[in-house]
Formats: sequence, structure tokens, C-alpha cells
Amino acid sequence: MYRAARTIARVPETPEREVRPGPFQVLPRLHRWLRKVVSHLGGLGLLAWSVAREGRRRWEGGEVLRQMDALGVQSITVANLTCLFTGMVLALQTAHSLSEFGGRLIVGRAVILSLTRELGPVLTALMLAARCGAGITAELGTMAVTEQVDALRALGASPVRRLVLPRVVALTVMLPVLTLVAVFHGMLGGLLIAVFELKIGASFYLSTTLQALTFDDLMHGLCKTPFFGLEIALIGCYNGLSATGGADGVGRATTVAVVVASITILITDFFLSKLFIALPIG
Repeated sequence: MYRAARTIARVPETPEREVRPGPFQVLPRLHRWLRKVVSHLGGLGLLAWSVAREGRRRWEGGEVLRQMDALGVQSITVANLTCLFTGMVLALQTAHSLSEFGGRLIVGRAVILSLTRELGPVLTALMLAARCGAGITAELGTMAVTEQVDALRALGASPVRRLVLPRVVALTVMLPVLTLVAVFHGMLGGLLIAVFELKIGASFYLSTTLQALTFDDLMHGLCKTPFFGLEIALIGCYNGLSATGGADGVGRATTVAVVVASITILITDFFLSKLFIALPIG
């Protein structure tokens, strides 16, 4: 017995072979991922159709104003700080990178055009996707897992009309306003760097900024923001209402909502930019 045990102990263990996923093992995963994507897109489409149908009826005016305050007015600080420091960085980088080509003279033009056309709308939308999108998903997800949404349906009230429509209207209306205010603060950030760091006169900075800014540039940025607000609200509401599994499910739904909304904003920005370049607004 002792010898047999020693013999068995001396036998080297064969290392386990690393199992790599083959092509036939990857296909089921891809199939499940595609099913999730199609299901998500279908759910968003149905929710958007329900919002459009409920929008024909009388709105909950008080709830819309409350959501405009909660989602829009209370997000001003985040949007303004983001664009303020973005304008400061743009002014620094423009003056440093283009110093050999007279970069100091075009600081104001570079800051205002970058902010109005792309950075202002996109950064503001991304900040609201993180703040408002996560808040909407968490709030509606908590209501869904605690069966408050089912209680609304049992009372004959429409969850889309009471919960979704006010948030969609609030974000669609407030995001252009927030973007306009944030772009103004970004211009002020560039002004601070131009005056105190680059030693450029404030009057020269403001004159070059206003000369470079056109109505077409302003509309290029502002016309994107209602689409961004609509996407943030719809994605947040859909993931919140479809959340299951208690607190863990609400957390997962919140993460998915923020990631999907951020990627959707960037994709939408690309296609809208191509459309506005091909069809000038001004």
C-alpha cells in the first residue's frame, strides 16, 4: 500500500490544455449578442412610437416643468465646467501647437469654431448622458423592480405618459439651452487663457471670435442637440422600465444605459455632421 501510494505520488500530473474558443463556439455568442442588439433596438423603437402616440394627447405640464428643472437646470454646473476647461485647453493647445504659424492670432477663432460645431454639443450631451441618463434609469428601474410601474398600469394610468413623456420632452428642450450656455462659458475659458497666459488683448480675442462665428456654425451644433436629448431620454427610460433582478439588475441597467447612450451620441454626431455639411443650414 505504501509503495503504491509513493508510485502514484511520483506520477507527474498532465497539464490541462487551454481550451480556446473555436469558430463554432464563437458563433453562438455572436448570435446571442445580435439578438440582444436587435431586441434593444426593437424595444427602443416601440417606446419611441408610444411616446409619439401619447404626445398627441394632453401633457402633464407640471411634471414636464419639474423634469426640466431636475434634468436641465440642475445640470448647468456640470455642462459649464466641462466647456469652460475645454475652452481653456483649446486656447493653450492652439497657441502652443501653431506658434510657428501665428497660432496666437487665431486662438479665439479656433476655440469658438471647435466649441460651437462639435465639442460643445457632444461634451454637453455626454455629461448629461452620464448624469441624467443614469438618474433616469436608476429611478425608473427602482420603480419597475418594486412593482410601482405595475401599480400605475393597474390604476389605468399610462407609464409612458406619466413617466417617459415628461423626461423626453424635458431633455429634448433643455439640451440646446444647456449647450448654448456651455459654449459661452467655453469662450470665456479661452478668453481667460488668452489674457492671462498668452498676453492677448481681450478686445482682440473677442473681435476675432465674433468675426469667425457665423449663423451656420451655430446651427450646425445646436441642431444636433435635440436628437442627443431624445436619445438620452429614450435609452434611459427603456433600460429603467425593463430592469429586473432587484438592486443588481438596476445597477446593470444603469451601466448599459450610460454606455449605449454615449456610443449612440457619437454615432449620431458623425451622421448629422455629414448631413449638415452636405446641406448647409445658413
